[in-house]
Amino acid sequence: LPSSAPGAAGPGTPTLAHPFRGSPAQAWADGADAIELPRAEAVAGLGEDDVALALRRTKEFLIATNLDPAVLRGGQPAKAMALLDPRQPGTLSGLRRSLSDPDRAHDPVDLVTRFDPAEVRPAGDTVKVRGHLSFSAGQAGQVKVRADYTFVYPLVRAGADDGTVARTVVRRALTMNLVDPARWKATPGKLSIERYSAYTYNNECGVHDGYAHPVFPGAGPTASPATGPTVDPYDRSRALGERDPDECGEVTRT
Repeated sequence: LPSSAPGAAGPGTPTLAHPFRGSPAQAWADGADAIELPRAEAVAGLGEDDVALALRRTKEFLIATNLDPAVLRGGQPAKAMALLDPRQPGTLSGLRRSLSDPDRAHDPVDLVTRFDPAEVRPAGDTVKVRGHLSFSAGQAGQVKVRADYTFVYPLVRAGADDGTVARTVVRRALTMNLVDPARWKATPGKLSIERYSAYTYNNECGVHDGYAHPVFPGAGPTASPATGPTVDPYDRSRALGERDPDECGEVTRT
């Protein structure tokens, strides 16, 4: 992790032509290119090819849950769900439940970035990304892949032509496991989720309808007021802890 938050990115208001103006993310890599895989090595009785597969599948999952254009526009994360092991109790059924009937305790935004297409649309095709991915040995026949990434999404109001751009920032940390099906009850080549955590910045408080809802410049929040601490969404100097679902604070910038 970096030792401190990035400095000021310079003045400027984001526009459709320059949606990352005024953001540190302007210097970040674009989309999937930012998710770089470390060199695979054999661990815990799994071969180099197995570890390489775990790394690739985790990258595919990150893309499918945070960068897939159809999913960002409110679609179903079918590609992500296809990567998960159906033998892991509760994971797929829980995600399906949250997508079909979201509420405070079952919100797909905790794992998948989606916006309501009736409300907003992406401002262009680029999402800026920064983070890291690593792996380590688990128990015998198990490799753990840890990912910690921040995604920056520029958005405009659906159906509006005033050019006003808002940015929502999402930071996600997750640990994925791939195991040897000869030693574990598992589906070959499928991932299981060990843990995950997410913070969504510039998102309406208290709304759990399966979508993130950005607040646009010049407009105040329309849902619950912010009661949590003020934070810098670009500060990656601290590990992402477990999120209190009732905590929702202000941001210093987007």
